Amino acid sequence: MKYFTGKLLAAVSISSLFIILVFLFWLRSIYLKPGPFEAPKVVVIPKGSSIAKIAELLESKGAIRNKYFFIISIRLWGNDALLKAGEFLLPAKASFYDVQKILKDGRSLFRKFTIPEGLTTFEIVKKIENIAELSGEVSINLEEGELLPETYHFAYGVSRNKIVKRMQEEMLVTLNSLWDGRKRGLPLETPIQALILASIVEKETGQPSERGRVAAVFINRLRKNMRLQSDPTVVYGLTQGRGRLGRSLTKGDLKTPTSYNTYLIGGLPPGPICNPGRAAIEAVLQPPDTKEFYFVSNGDGGHEFSKSLKEHNRNVARFREKRIKNK
Repeated sequence: MKYFTGKLLAAVSISSLFIILVFLFWLRSIYLKPGPFEAPKVVVIPKGSSIAKIAELLESKGAIRNKYFFIISIRLWGNDALLKAGEFLLPAKASFYDVQKILKDGRSLFRKFTIPEGLTTFEIVKKIENIAELSGEVSINLEEGELLPETYHFAYGVSRNKIVKRMQEEMLVTLNSLWDGRKRGLPLETPIQALILASIVEKETGQPSERGRVAAVFINRLRKNMRLQSDPTVVYGLTQGRGRLGRSLTKGDLKTPTSYNTYLIGGLPPGPICNPGRAAIEAVLQPPDTKEFYFVSNGDGGHEFSKSLKEHNRNVARFREKRIKNK
């Protein structure tokens, strides 16, 4: 009797083990089975989401077939405390395993935005505020010229203040690095003075090939204690960088006293008039050696440069004639 009882228990144990193995094999096949969606999907997992909430969200997006199996498998493998929040790109046919690994590894999708050179801080903040994938408000007190125009990558939900701080840090690192390698003998005493002049150069020309010559003109003028007579500084004095002037400058504008009107004040204005890019800062700190003191628009997007006032006046006259013909 004892012999048969032992045989029976052994048979039951083997049978149970077989059932368990079959169940685990089935579970594994579902776990690794390709997902239901044919094309990649982007899903956003909000911060603080529970496992149940994540499973419900994934099922509603068609990323998984069954939210309950997802919850069970997550807890069975002990991954419930490891899933990350963020924006994730799930590849087509991603299995339960694939989805869980992506969320566990935190391989968040990165976006990017580009800030063009020459925008004022007010304009940059407006652009950042319009990026829907960022969070919070820009509450940092910002000065003109503190933000480096560049392409920035970010993850979904990162705060706007964090982006702005990164832009401040990039500008500080870039400015100090270029200042340390500056050409000797420049009429600039501090990095902020270089930043101010770079902002003027940035506004004066949109032609990369001209930045150096424009910077050299202003450097030559500073050396001779000549007024910079830069139109963009006049515009900034009138608008404070909070919008476009919307019209051409008048003779009255050039005579309107502001701390930025370089037709009336000597030297540099008290601060930058925009956020210059790296190339404009480099142009100011490594200007070419020229004897040019003047430049005027050529009417085609570039400028005519001259060494003397007489030559400059001829260039101005040609520009005015061209403008009249084109009207």
